[in-house]
Amino acid sequence: MKPLSVDILTIFPELVEPYLHAAMLGRGEKAGALSLKAHQLRQWSKERHQKVDDRPFGGGPGMVMKIEPFFEALKALGIFTKQAKRTKKSAGSRVILLSAKGKRFTQREAQRLSTYDHLVFLCGRYEGVDERITEHLIDEELSVGDFVLTGGELGALIATDAIARLRPGVLGDETSSEDESHSEEGVLEYPQYTRPEIFRPNNTTEWKVPEILLSGDHAKMKAWRESKKRRV
Repeated sequence: MKPLSVDILTIFPELVEPYLHAAMLGRGEKAGALSLKAHQLRQWSKERHQKVDDRPFGGGPGMVMKIEPFFEALKALGIFTKQAKRTKKSAGSRVILLSAKGKRFTQREAQRLSTYDHLVFLCGRYEGVDERITEHLIDEELSVGDFVLTGGELGALIATDAIARLRPGVLGDETSSEDESHSEEGVLEYPQYTRPEIFRPNNTTEWKVPEILLSGDHAKMKAWRESKKRRV
């Protein structure tokens, strides 16, 4: 299976890069299961001082991110031709804008997007992006929640993390993602415990692990775990 390739277009790659190459994602890269990159969008600006935003037509507060740098970036990544047509290479790719107006990102969406081999995340800033980006450059618009962030970087990292862990070779144990919160829609994972069996925060209090988990009876433990799953 091909490694999952993720490209994040942002004006703040320094916010994104450390997370992409640490912990689970970093191990996934070393294992050859992932290829993760954050790109400085300004390198594709043709304006003085690498400007990527301008005032909105019709007036209004703030600045709007321009379409040209995003288009040039997507050309450089092999998504579009010079004639503004999608390339054959982009058939296995998905171009996604992080936006408060987008469809809610869920575990089901993570599972769907994990079937692609190439994801490109566009990170907006300021008052948003030129609407022609939404109309002509992206495949979909996603939101990580009903709130507004200062930019799309956190959303891109959230999506990358949730999607990448579903790819073969990323998690140390491939079964880890099979029976956990949201792997079944509306179901949250059962409680987990580890050593010590009894924790004493003071001389009179004992917090114990449920005895059934110490019983060694796998059938009963499985039934207990199933009973403790939460439906939401």
